Amino acid sequence: MNTLNEERKDELNTFSHTLGITFFDISFLHQALTHTSYANEVKKLHVIHNERLEFLGDAVLELIVSSYLYCNFPNLPEGELTKARASVVCEATLAKRAHLLDVGKHLLFGKGELATGGRNRASILADAFEAIIGAIYLDQGIDNATSFVLGQLKDDLDIVKKGKYVQDYKTLLQEVVQKNSDSKIHYELISESGPDHDKLFHIAVFINQHQSGSGFGKSKKEAEQCAAKEALLKINKINI
Repeated sequence: MNTLNEERKDELNTFSHTLGITFFDISFLHQALTHTSYANEVKKLHVIHNERLEFLGDAVLELIVSSYLYCNFPNLPEGELTKARASVVCEATLAKRAHLLDVGKHLLFGKGELATGGRNRASILADAFEAIIGAIYLDQGIDNATSFVLGQLKDDLDIVKKGKYVQDYKTLLQEVVQKNSDSKIHYELISESGPDHDKLFHIAVFINQHQSGSGFGKSKKEAEQCAAKEALLKINKINI
């Protein structure tokens, strides 16, 4: 069984460099990357799973993003702040960040969960991302946790700065593309994984046959919104 042995410590220390964090106590990261299915499978070893860290990380994440929005957008009323936060702190966004960090590769699963596509399941990846935030907070404190969160969510927070934190990114992208009457937009399913009750879809958006963005979601519509959101980010970055 893969408990916190020397091989696992080496793996996690390498992964922590990807996160930009040097942990004082690597066991926090180990716990953050231990799914309940693994802990249940090795009960005799008294392995601690990541649900408590996820609970803490969720609260830390909300505090950090809320504080950032409050301080940087003094003219936004409470209702708009709530909308902006919801656009940044959502399962699709967190799952995407976890996917880009290759979090799934380092998660410990029970055999059943692993066989049904747990490594790519959006809900699991988003929960693990929150658990990692909780681990960083406990090991490093609020300042380093804040740096990590704001660094990871920079692109999403930039959307808020541009006042484009709407949920319907597909419509917004369509409006942008229609400024050029010759441009055409379409979405393609790249892959889908997981069981029927909890699938993860990967969809790409193409503008004039050029892939402009891609996204993940628990439904095709959610994945399309995330793909459109990424395309808008790229467009904004190069000032088109």
